[in-house]
Amino acid sequence: MKRAGHRLRAGSVGVVLGLTLAGCGPAAQPQDVAGPGPGIGHVHGVGLDPADGALYVAGHYGLFKVTSPTTAVRVAGRDQDHMGFTVAGPKTFLASGHPSAEDVSPRRPPHLGLIRSADSGRTWKTLSEDGTADFHSIQPAGDNLYAYDSQTSRVWRSLDGGATWTQGTEEQVLDLGADAGQPSRVYATTPGGLKVSEDGGINYADVAKAPLLTHVDVLPGDVLPGDALVGADADGRIHTSQDSGRTWSAAGRLPGRAAAFTAVDSRRLLAALEDGTVLDSEDGGATFTPAFSPAN
Repeated sequence: MKRAGHRLRAGSVGVVLGLTLAGCGPAAQPQDVAGPGPGIGHVHGVGLDPADGALYVAGHYGLFKVTSPTTAVRVAGRDQDHMGFTVAGPKTFLASGHPSAEDVSPRRPPHLGLIRSADSGRTWKTLSEDGTADFHSIQPAGDNLYAYDSQTSRVWRSLDGGATWTQGTEEQVLDLGADAGQPSRVYATTPGGLKVSEDGGINYADVAKAPLLTHVDVLPGDVLPGDALVGADADGRIHTSQDSGRTWSAAGRLPGRAAAFTAVDSRRLLAALEDGTVLDSEDGGATFTPAFSPAN
């Protein structure tokens, strides 16, 4: 998940990144979730709705609004699988993934394509690629929209809000980062390291000195030359760069590997762990405090 408006150890890194690419991974333990049905499951996205500041968690079994530090309510009772999720504006969400189990039938394709909600997830409208695309990372960048499709292993680019797309070069991508300030530039975390494309995903170059990140974001409000970047590696360490990845500094550290990670603004970061815990930083990743903890 990415913000609105934009938004391992060497011996084991290949195994961990490979599992991330292959699918959603093991489900988290059941959460304290209001209403019937399964828990959240593995978390694929987190974000704050600018309309009211509410925290949303997108998981394997639905979209959830956090109503207390230990309680999350399933929005509209819908348990569709959110493989990609981002807050695009006030009450406006973009997502992708798979329909709920009861919706799957010979007439219901297994992939949602790109869907959009204008009422904080209560209802959804299909924008494009229904039954075809399964976007695992969705990244707005001004008038551009980027999404990584697990079915084609390509970053797709849209100039009309996700109605039509241009497919880029095949690349194994874990997460995308981009910003309205340089809408044709998109960063991609891959098993081989951080890469950057200056032409919307057609050609990539290695960001040679970058740490091996699983998640990356471009921070808004950058007034320095180049992009300000923030990311998390597979050990939970937070890394920042003020010069488009040429040099990096260590910030804080999560207590585990991030399952989802997003920069809300230049100082506010959200991260979800493998057990469903959501952590909040207001100092650029130096420290994190719990925003939502599973009541196991």
